[in-house]
Amino acid sequence: MQYSADGQSDGALTAPRPGFLASVFRDLGVDGPDGDGRPDSPAGADADTGPGGAPPGPAPDDPYGAGGDEAVAAHARAAALTHHRTLTVQAEHERLADLLRRAALPVSAMDFESQLRRYEPRPYPSDGPAAGPGEDPEPRWEDFAPAGPPAADPDEAPSRRLLDSGYQRELAQARLTHQRTLREWRTRRAESGSPAVDGQRRAHEESEQARARAVREYNESLEECRRAYRLAEPAAVESLLERALASAETATQDLPAPCRAVYRPLTRTAVLDLDLPSLDVSPSLAGYRLGADGEILPVPRPPADRAADYLRLVARLALRALQAADAVDTDEILAGVVLNGWLREPGTGEPHCLLSVDADRDALARTRLLPPADPDEEPDGEGVYADAEQDEALVRLRRLGAAVTPDPYARVVVEPAALAAAAVPAAPDLSGNEFAQLVRELLTRGGLAQWSVRLRGRAGLVATGEGPAGSALPGRWVVWASRSTDAVGEEEIRTLAEAVREESAERGLRLTTGRFTDGALDLTGEDGHRHIHLVDGEGVRELTRTHLGLPLAAGL
Repeated sequence: MQYSADGQSDGALTAPRPGFLASVFRDLGVDGPDGDGRPDSPAGADADTGPGGAPPGPAPDDPYGAGGDEAVAAHARAAALTHHRTLTVQAEHERLADLLRRAALPVSAMDFESQLRRYEPRPYPSDGPAAGPGEDPEPRWEDFAPAGPPAADPDEAPSRRLLDSGYQRELAQARLTHQRTLREWRTRRAESGSPAVDGQRRAHEESEQARARAVREYNESLEECRRAYRLAEPAAVESLLERALASAETATQDLPAPCRAVYRPLTRTAVLDLDLPSLDVSPSLAGYRLGADGEILPVPRPPADRAADYLRLVARLALRALQAADAVDTDEILAGVVLNGWLREPGTGEPHCLLSVDADRDALARTRLLPPADPDEEPDGEGVYADAEQDEALVRLRRLGAAVTPDPYARVVVEPAALAAAAVPAAPDLSGNEFAQLVRELLTRGGLAQWSVRLRGRAGLVATGEGPAGSALPGRWVVWASRSTDAVGEEEIRTLAEAVREESAERGLRLTTGRFTDGALDLTGEDGHRHIHLVDGEGVRELTRTHLGLPLAAGL
């Protein structure tokens, strides 16, 4: 048993104290070598003292002595602290895994039907409260009924005994007594409790009328919002979207990720700004370890693993917001949705856009927005921390044409597909899908049908269309529309003319939000290019006012 400096046992095995062998010899009944029951020791030396009268104890270099005990205790404390800190890191990993699971839960549709309230009246108890202790109970017939007549003959039928005249007189008298007592009891109860009962009944009726009125007024206001929503009024559409987005956050209320909505009637597109969670939500450490010198050392995770975990969570939050917006739009007011994910860090100035999605309604309808909610279904056996490029949520976002930062911790930003800052957007504020939708809407209302997009990008599109005879745009057309600060020159006019010939079309339309050079304008006046028509930025804005009744702001 090991002993500390004060001679107390600490439960560890070590060298015996002086006198230990002597005690063993005494217990066995054997004398020690010196004949006094003690082991060999210098003459005159006390068993409780070391050589030269020094107190017993370990040598200065004894590893099992008091100094060794302190080192072992310090090592044990460091090991316990290392374990505790590692458990804390593991709890952070478990929380992230739980957030990933809850962020993938299905979203309930927040349409108008689901928000309607129904009034169900609560009836007032007609019998009133039961009589309490000390109150006069209601008289019961059982307390007044006379006992039945005795039978003279055991074999006599009960009906014959009831014909006994004396019993009938008693029965009639008992009925009169019971009725009189019951009438008096009711009179006393009405006189004593009528004001309170009537007051309670009136209060109940007033409460029910207030409940019914509140439900009716709420449903009427909701119906008014529905009418405004069907008319695509921006305030009504935005209100519905933001209620749906707030409802989608219910599963992860401990992870704030607010999302704001702006609706643009010009392109029938909702622009959603999603605030992304802090980068600290993904643990930076795998745990702690104890160094050779007893120092507690953190074990960092590979940066790629940490970034992958953060992007997995961000992808689920983005898909959830897209699903909420798609599910609530039951009347198909929206032609598309743009979602930008912003990382807002206090004290860093401008936010960083780490994710941007530009999806039209058809793309949203074709995409199963959320990954499987089954916790046992894990991609490629990687568990919670799968590679971001293989994660199902990110794969689905990229199928929608999303731009995602490759490294959120290096603050590598992506360009937002659209900006929702301006109430009246200019051409640069529109996303690629918005600009394509705007051009198609303008030309379709101008007479082009059978619209077919051949190429589309953020800068513009190439499409074909065909207008019926007698319309403003008769025949088959090739349309080349673009947004650019550069002036369109002669070379692009010649390229469009070649495309018209290849498509066996009759006319070409070059539309730009900028302007044309003088050479391009002169070229379309020549005989070989008279079938090419030009629309500049001012012409686009005039078309939006004419055909859509909505403005498009100037400027690039």
